[in-house]
Amino acid sequence: MSQTPQGISILGATGSIGRSTLDVLRRHPDRYRVIALSGHGNLELLAQQCRQHNAQFAVISDQTRASDLRAALQAAGSHAQVLAGANALVEAVELEQTDTVMAAIVGAAGLQPALRAAQLGKRLLLANKESMVIAGPLFAKASAASGAAIIPVDSEHNALFQALPDHCKTDLGAAGVEKLILTASGGPFRLADAAELEGVTPAEACAHPNWDMGKKISVDSATLMNKGLEVIEAAWLFHTGPEQIEVVVHPQSIIHSLVAYRDGSVIAQMGMPDMRTPIAHALAWPERIESGVERLDLSQMRQLEFYEPDTQRFPCLALAFAALRDGGSAAVTLNAANEIAVEAFLNEQVGFMDIPRIIENTLHRYEAGPVENLADVLAYDRAARRLAQEEVRDNV
Repeated sequence: MSQTPQGISILGATGSIGRSTLDVLRRHPDRYRVIALSGHGNLELLAQQCRQHNAQFAVISDQTRASDLRAALQAAGSHAQVLAGANALVEAVELEQTDTVMAAIVGAAGLQPALRAAQLGKRLLLANKESMVIAGPLFAKASAASGAAIIPVDSEHNALFQALPDHCKTDLGAAGVEKLILTASGGPFRLADAAELEGVTPAEACAHPNWDMGKKISVDSATLMNKGLEVIEAAWLFHTGPEQIEVVVHPQSIIHSLVAYRDGSVIAQMGMPDMRTPIAHALAWPERIESGVERLDLSQMRQLEFYEPDTQRFPCLALAFAALRDGGSAAVTLNAANEIAVEAFLNEQVGFMDIPRIIENTLHRYEAGPVENLADVLAYDRAARRLAQEEVRDNV
């Protein structure tokens, strides 16, 4: 008997995760149908994607560019309907045809539509780690109430998801888990000394040795903040605390994460550094589908290295652990300050090592408070951004 195609909406379709998701989807035309695709600046690409995948809706949050998107869609030969404006992303999630949401918008901008998907009980494929970082309690509450399946797409969290038993992914005690171990590539400056880090340029920071990612995520990887955010995300996804999470530097990016059990077993998920693997896993879970990824040849794996991260040279990781321990709004402040600092670095307003300084100063200036609802999160986020922008101006 034929399977009814699963309706999927991709938030952030023109980014690297979105493009990889569409590559997996095109391999399974009978299994999935594209409902809505959202983009930000590259309207031509968004229009082409809508035509190629027969999307029903093209989504953009900037209302002033709605006519530009319509023109691009017409030029591309797409009949997609335009959803535009501040609430357009949430509208795409709320569409009755949308069964699954790929949340791949980088930064806090992706929070509201991802949370709405969880509230509605949709299948949420979470590639936007910042959403869980700044609103973890809200996602936990929403999924418990609606029964939404939240499946992580970040390679590290997806690896943990795969290495944990299906029946107790959020009860590590029942699973006999001692520790969750996240691996980090170490970024492009793993071997650089402190003096070299002061002079790092945006182009150098964006040149990741293993992964093809956007600029913001590449800089986060270079500072190890990406791993810090992943630590906080893991705590909320798997209902645990900082004492049960460890980070190791693994330059080859072949082992994506590990789970250590109390009987001495350590289960690792391995694969080529290609985001199509976790994307395909999340799309089809609990089944497995073809992803198009090159197969791992163990006979060619001459060396797999593991090191303890150096939080003296890369203090962002330690700042993230501290924010997780502090709880409340500390993670909101951490994330907001990081986004402001990274943007300033990419615009060559501040130096590479100013990023952790700006984040630390912002955390010290803004006392953590409770997070009860989305309004709290947004208020803390706005306040932290103002403080971080003041820190940037002080550094210029």
